[in-house]
Amino acid sequence: MRVGVLVSGGGTNLQAILDAVASGTLPLTVALVLSDRPGVRALERAAAAGVPAAVVQTADYPGRDAYSAAVAAELRAAGCEWVVLAGYLKILTAPFLDAFASRVINTHPALLPSFGGPGMHGLAVHQAVLDWGCRVSGCSVHFVDASVDGGPLIEQVAVRVAADDTAESLQARILPHEHEALVRVLGWLAAGRVRVDGRRVTVAGADEETN
Repeated sequence: MRVGVLVSGGGTNLQAILDAVASGTLPLTVALVLSDRPGVRALERAAAAGVPAAVVQTADYPGRDAYSAAVAAELRAAGCEWVVLAGYLKILTAPFLDAFASRVINTHPALLPSFGGPGMHGLAVHQAVLDWGCRVSGCSVHFVDASVDGGPLIEQVAVRVAADDTAESLQARILPHEHEALVRVLGWLAAGRVRVDGRRVTVAGADEETN
């Protein structure tokens, strides 16, 4: 399974994937790391792992569809079969989604469908959770469709919110679970264990696993 990973920043989710591949626990190839921003830490991580990388910036294209088509073209040229949005902050449209229909997954640092949608990323998500007084937060891995953070859910992990949490401390405690969930889902996909029926996603044998 050849995977493209789309990034915008530090790339800790990318690093989790690269580490799992290097250790032999994740049977896939990261064929391309693509960023919408030059000079980000994620590109350094790709270079250190010897993974091809590309930068496709929105400013170089007349609109979102043209940009999405260019991203899809880069991924197809690299032979990518699946795409992971790993801290990628651009919204991609039909030219990309049609090219990789039902083969794009995303991570989100909250329990969707709560605290998702436009503008909900990074510390903004965790601050919103705290502002609402939530007792539980967590992370989600889901399929990507034309909505923002609205595709079918594959995996979720709940994390208790502490009384003294800040957005930063909550993020720090959730992030390792996000890494683990993403690697786990990619393993399921590589093994052909994931089935989708409308909004319901089932994973063969997952009920017998312990997380």
